[in-house]
Amino acid sequence: MTAKIGVITFPGTLDDVDAARAVRIAGAEVVNLWHADEDLRGVDAVVVPGGFSYGDYLRSGAISAIAPVMRAVVDAAGKGMPVLGICNGFQVLTEARLLPGALTRNQGLHFHCTDTYLEVVNNDTAWTKNYEAGQQILVPAKHGEGRFQAAPETIEQLEGEGRVVFRYTDNYNGSLNAIAGITNETGRVVGLMPHPEHAVEILTGPSTDGLGMFLSAIGTIAA
Repeated sequence: MTAKIGVITFPGTLDDVDAARAVRIAGAEVVNLWHADEDLRGVDAVVVPGGFSYGDYLRSGAISAIAPVMRAVVDAAGKGMPVLGICNGFQVLTEARLLPGALTRNQGLHFHCTDTYLEVVNNDTAWTKNYEAGQQILVPAKHGEGRFQAAPETIEQLEGEGRVVFRYTDNYNGSLNAIAGITNETGRVVGLMPHPEHAVEILTGPSTDGLGMFLSAIGTIAA
């Protein structure tokens, strides 16, 4: 049976179409979800894509985190559904308390748009099983508020429990411990700032390295 992966659109979302294309290229069925939806329409996993949802008012991701669809996502994640937050989606997941920490203004207060190599630190999550630990993947990044911050005890917990999923090799935005992506306690909710959905075809991206995240989710669903 074909996996169904939902892709959420909020007002101001930019990368929902790209995320949906990545899901299709990986071989899953895309289910388009709207911010006002109160149920997830039978999906097996959810992608919360990047952009500037609600214009980043209050804080990036703050309003999206309380949208009706996110109440359904929080409930489904609690039952083990794989959830991926990309860039603004990562911000939404932290605001919804599905992931710890916060994404703050980049070091130097600059918006960065660059291709970056990420180290795969944890390949035992729902979204990274197709990678090798220590592998470097090349994906685009584009954000002004991607500097990962958390209390010292939270950083210690993330590191000690192996919940850092990706680490920057260049750490251009000044994230603590060069953290680019993390997971929750179950390994089924993952957030990262760079954009794997923009690295699924050579025609449109710097590599196809991002495709592994979506293939990993499909494999997790099948298992």
